Amino acid sequence: MTETAKPARRPANPNFSSGPCTKHPGWSLDQLSGAPFGRSHRSGVAKAKLKEAIDLSREVLQVPDDYLVGIVPASDTGAVEMAMWTLLGPRGLTVLFWESFSKGWAVDAENQLKLPETRILEADYGVLPDLSSVDFSHDVVFPWNGTTSGVRVPNGDWIPADREGLTICDATSAAFAQRLPWDKLDATTFSWQKVMGSEAAHGILILSPRAVERLTTHTPPWPVPKILRLTSKGKLIEGVFKGETINTPSMLAVEDYLDALKWAQSIGGLDGMIARADANTKVLTDWVGRTPWVDFLAVDPATRSNTSVCLSIVDPDVVAADAVESVAKGIVKRLDAEGVAYDIGSYRDAPAGLRVWAGGTVEASDLDALTDWLDWAFATEKSAVMAAA
Repeated sequence: MTETAKPARRPANPNFSSGPCTKHPGWSLDQLSGAPFGRSHRSGVAKAKLKEAIDLSREVLQVPDDYLVGIVPASDTGAVEMAMWTLLGPRGLTVLFWESFSKGWAVDAENQLKLPETRILEADYGVLPDLSSVDFSHDVVFPWNGTTSGVRVPNGDWIPADREGLTICDATSAAFAQRLPWDKLDATTFSWQKVMGSEAAHGILILSPRAVERLTTHTPPWPVPKILRLTSKGKLIEGVFKGETINTPSMLAVEDYLDALKWAQSIGGLDGMIARADANTKVLTDWVGRTPWVDFLAVDPATRSNTSVCLSIVDPDVVAADAVESVAKGIVKRLDAEGVAYDIGSYRDAPAGLRVWAGGTVEASDLDALTDWLDWAFATEKSAVMAAA
């Protein structure tokens, strides 16, 4: 087996996980000392913190004033389930999926909610379904950014302004990194442990006036668990959108999210966050362009994610040896052992390959250094495979 020299430079921060994602530059646990530890989440000081998190989310994401922003249980998953269980039912449903998590929403729609008129639009990893075939007389559930495939919708132009149904958008790896057209989105969800790199467990649910109207005029045909309820006796539970959470939140996680929001403000808010993610992705795009053994899983450059960058091993020798999966796993294991990259394997349901987080809390210089190590690890793993053949 041929020995390849290890790169001289190393990423200063080896955390490239796609969730929970890395903390922002300069983060310190000391910055969370203002959290109201040991206080009731219904105390004035705690509710003020929760309300501040809601208000800063609105400000940084540029959410319209007439939309509601709430903190809900169980991360993005809880937020999506809350939207589906409370909003769906009065009309047909179309679910789009092209990766693991969006497939989960399709399974829930078919097997749990069992809506009589449900249409599933599916695409393989790396491409989008046919967006022009979506029936917007239906309610539509879709992800903005497929976290496990690295494929995102290019914009909101495919969503009509005069749609009859509601749009429910899982935006968990898009919010704070991609511009969301709020006028095209009725229920939008994300978890702050993604792009903001904050401590997990909580989700954000953003509702348009159309979604609020649906909530207050529609009674779901199934029992709704308390943890998912947004109405009581036909009226909106307004406290959810003022910092009165349904269940007990972690005030440490809330403080961490506040810290991340204030950091985002300091770098230019949403524009600054998008610019950092785009610059990070360019580092990887330039590397892929000059590197013959790797390519993007996302086929169309217009639909490639600038956060969850999914990569395929395309080296003809490795492909011919049917060793893509073993080489990918070997790269992940080697770089973990070297302490230069953690958690960069593709998602368990996705095609074998690599997944590198490029969101705004990552530094471009770290990604640049990582590319040298990716080349080293691949060369080392390929040499081992060829020697064993």
